[in-house]
Amino acid sequence: MATTSNPLTYLEGVGRRKTSTARVRITPSSKKTHSFLINDDPIEKYFDLEDHQKTASKPLSILGSEIFDITVHVNGGGVAGQADAIQLGLARAIEKHDETLRKQLKDNGYLTRDPRVKERKKPGLKKARRAPQWAKR
Repeated sequence: MATTSNPLTYLEGVGRRKTSTARVRITPSSKKTHSFLINDDPIEKYFDLEDHQKTASKPLSILGSEIFDITVHVNGGGVAGQADAIQLGLARAIEKHDETLRKQLKDNGYLTRDPRVKERKKPGLKKARRAPQWAKR
């Protein structure tokens, strides 16, 4: 029984925010430019707002001249949550690539998971904290 060893050609990082989960894979690129695909669409097509595009690709600014092809599979949540999840996943993948960048990534807040999530609705209330309107008569 022969086993073939497939060398790992990519590094993966998982990012989460609210209910969004992003699985980010970075592959060293041999070309002069990099590709950034989110759910098989270019980043410009997936995120309409430039603000979300910048948020998702912020950790790349720390890399300098290194060029990667980035593939992302993201699901759940809304657009802003997905952009933040991609940012965290990308930072974790970059950290796996080069441990010396950890301090820079941490100082810029890219490795910190934002723990805030929607608070659950409580019985007797209209929302998590919103009570029914009180009427004296």
